[in-house]
Amino acid sequence: MTHVIADISMSLDGYVTGPDPGIERGLGRGGEAIQQWVFASRDSPLDRAFLESAAETTGAVIMGRRTFDFVDGPDGWNEDVGYAYDEPATSTPPIFVITHHEPAQPRRSEGFTFVTGGIESAVGAARRAAGEKDVVIMGGAEVIARSLAAGLVERLRIHLSPVLMGSGTSLFGIIDDKIQLTQIDVVVTPNATHLSYSVEQ
Repeated sequence: MTHVIADISMSLDGYVTGPDPGIERGLGRGGEAIQQWVFASRDSPLDRAFLESAAETTGAVIMGRRTFDFVDGPDGWNEDVGYAYDEPATSTPPIFVITHHEPAQPRRSEGFTFVTGGIESAVGAARRAAGEKDVVIMGGAEVIARSLAAGLVERLRIHLSPVLMGSGTSLFGIIDDKIQLTQIDVVVTPNATHLSYSVEQ
């Protein structure tokens, strides 16, 4: 059964990037610490299991335009680094990019579909593409927060990194209404606490 899952790494104080994220520095200043569990996964079987599960169970991915601009930029994805970090690029599922305007000359376009009809349209297209696998909304923060607020997310996975950033991009800063969650799983490693919730609709 397909689930729509919002999946993102976050610092203990609620930031998904450091300050000043941009095309050349997608995680912002010092933001690599938020993703340290990914970089350490080669030596951490539990963390590695999350990356391998993502590669195996994800049927389609949704991202926002700012995330795509970094992915498509000079320091973004390449033959060695992609959706599931160091999994082969051939394992990358179809990706739907929410944007107001399609990029004129993207470096990467194969496997990416640009959706100008909003979040609901992107989720519908991703569900159709995913088959029996899951749809994963990978970011950025605004896309995840708006998807949660719109009631489009069924599960929320947060990889909580043991770092205090002090500032950066807040994951939940634009959510105004209460959203009830039920914790369904938690796995603790030295690099992160992996939290899974169902989202009450």
